[in-house]
Amino acid sequence: MLGRLWILLFLLVSVGVSAQQDAMYSQYMFNTLAINPAYAGSREVLSITALNRSQWVGVPGAPQTQTVSAHTPIMKESVGVGVQVFNDKVGIIKTTGAFFSYAYRIRMGKSMLAMGLQGGFASFRADYTQVELNTGVVDPTFSQPINKVLPNFGAGVYLTTRKFYIGLSVPHLLRNNLTTKGLDISKSYGGRQSMQFFLTGGYSFDLTSDYCLKTSFLVKQVSGAPIQADISGNLWIKDRVAFGLSYRSASDLVAMIEVQATPYLRFGYAYDYGLKKLSRFNSGSHELMVRYEFGRERDKVLSPRTF
Repeated sequence: MLGRLWILLFLLVSVGVSAQQDAMYSQYMFNTLAINPAYAGSREVLSITALNRSQWVGVPGAPQTQTVSAHTPIMKESVGVGVQVFNDKVGIIKTTGAFFSYAYRIRMGKSMLAMGLQGGFASFRADYTQVELNTGVVDPTFSQPINKVLPNFGAGVYLTTRKFYIGLSVPHLLRNNLTTKGLDISKSYGGRQSMQFFLTGGYSFDLTSDYCLKTSFLVKQVSGAPIQADISGNLWIKDRVAFGLSYRSASDLVAMIEVQATPYLRFGYAYDYGLKKLSRFNSGSHELMVRYEFGRERDKVLSPRTF
């Protein structure tokens, strides 16, 4: 049974990893720096977010992702800077790295337009020595791991107001080669990194003095794969607790809860229920988020940015 699950995972990754080389997040609206460098500084205070995602729980080798990001405005808020470190593991493939973000921010009346760049690197390792072969089979392709350092850079734009935001980004512009001479099996995993385009947006509706509905969407596009869209809604109660639902096109239904424990500290949890046949082999996906914000000015923390 274990061998069958490994084969199933191998086939899924072989077909789809080129469409999902960037880690997937259900709470993307609270982790936007991971997909758009122009988001840096948009919270108007020093903001630190940590996120842990366990995908397809119960499937050996299923994706596991951890990320920590921090960003803040500087130079009288005309510039935003940030950093993100991450660790992503899928089966025999592990990617660990860090990216630094810079955003130039232009105030336009009640809105802010930011243009961002990011640069960094990732350590890519595919340990083919862990693949179990049939007894007696000797295949030099699986005799050694692939280890590569992948430099990259990305760009994005981000427009925001107190109630609305929209952003467009390409986190990784370089199509790094993931193969090593003589180990062409990695071509099954896409062979090269693919450029992914992200379009994000959201709007906050004040229903009453105590209730607020925050809607958001994310559209991902990559060559060779169908366009994927997330549509989300979170109902906030007295700016303290939020209950939300999200639909990922033809893939998952996500339930979320957010708790603003203090003016500075927020917790979040998301559970993904799969809508495809793979859901028979796992118990869903879990995502935990915590965010802490250091306010230099009291009013900025008590009245933080909507998104």
